[in-house]
Amino acid sequence: MDYLTYELRGDVAILGLNRPEKRNAISDAFIEEFAQVIRRAESEAKAGVIHGHGPHFCAGLDLAEHVKKTPFEGVHGSRRWHEVFGWLHRGKLPWFGALHGAVVGGGLELASSLQVRVADSTAFFALPEGQRGIFVGGGASVRSARLMGLARMTDMMLTGRSIDVETAERWNIVQYVVPEGLALERAVELAARAATNAEISNYAIINALPRIQDMGTDDGLFVESFIASFTATSPEAEERLNAFLQKKVGKVARPGDKA
Repeated sequence: MDYLTYELRGDVAILGLNRPEKRNAISDAFIEEFAQVIRRAESEAKAGVIHGHGPHFCAGLDLAEHVKKTPFEGVHGSRRWHEVFGWLHRGKLPWFGALHGAVVGGGLELASSLQVRVADSTAFFALPEGQRGIFVGGGASVRSARLMGLARMTDMMLTGRSIDVETAERWNIVQYVVPEGLALERAVELAARAATNAEISNYAIINALPRIQDMGTDDGLFVESFIASFTATSPEAEERLNAFLQKKVGKVARPGDKA
């Protein structure tokens, strides 16, 4: 593999963006290799983690490649990003991001396609496309905007504003903030926990929740009732529920306490 590293740690697939000399900028070849590795992870793992090698997670689109494209080639490239990132956003596995350094442009679009994001204290976030004379093309107008809100994303794009990790947590861009160098460890820990869930539950969480968010209230509640009934009648759910009733597994504990 030229642009990615791959490691299987138990049930967790760990994908490393490995183009540090370009701040892990995403090219067409990068996307195609990414597509192959995602499919491999889906066949071998129950959860996944994406991180970046070097001092940054990902600085976004490879502009040196992009500037040579025709408008039609640019549209096709954008749609391919949508397709591949869609496998993360609404696919088979829960994906966790371990973020540090630059999470910029397409890097933020990639991070926004994951289910859970862990960032260390060095992480910073920006959408500089407006300053480059272009527009977001990897899903930010949908995924990133729904995380942080339209007004905040508009501000970032119009002014070139870069935000730190504490602001990103307040804006719901990241869910966990950890000290420098610990994002990958924490992301793998969380992914390993998610990998123990029932497969059908993880699939429903990944695929149903974002769709329900796009629905009206009545439609969302109607769909929820069917998914709840479907998952509750699976053999794995029956086994897990009986284990709880028989006190073979612990109850939910207070934060900081042991279950």
